Amino acid sequence: MHPLTELSRLLASTDDPVLVEAVLAALLTPSEAHDLSARWELVKRLDRGETQRQIAKELGLSLCKITRGSRELKKPDSAFKALLKLHQRKS
Repeated sequence: MHPLTELSRLLASTDDPVLVEAVLAALLTPSEAHDLSARWELVKRLDRGETQRQIAKELGLSLCKITRGSRELKKPDSAFKALLKLHQRKS
């Protein structure tokens, strides 16, 4: 099994968000964790209809990163869309 698949399955199998956050903090550098958090925030903002320029300015991200997120959201089988739906149900 591919290591990313194994890790994904393990993270998905736990119902302990504190453990998941601790694992991510242990795996990622502070800079990587910040980038990951910013990318998730940009996906949520794009889904809410905020403009790419507004997001870039407020989060200090390049338009390239935001365009990538936008493209992913538009895919018919978007993993981002699926996760956003889950997030909305849990909020």
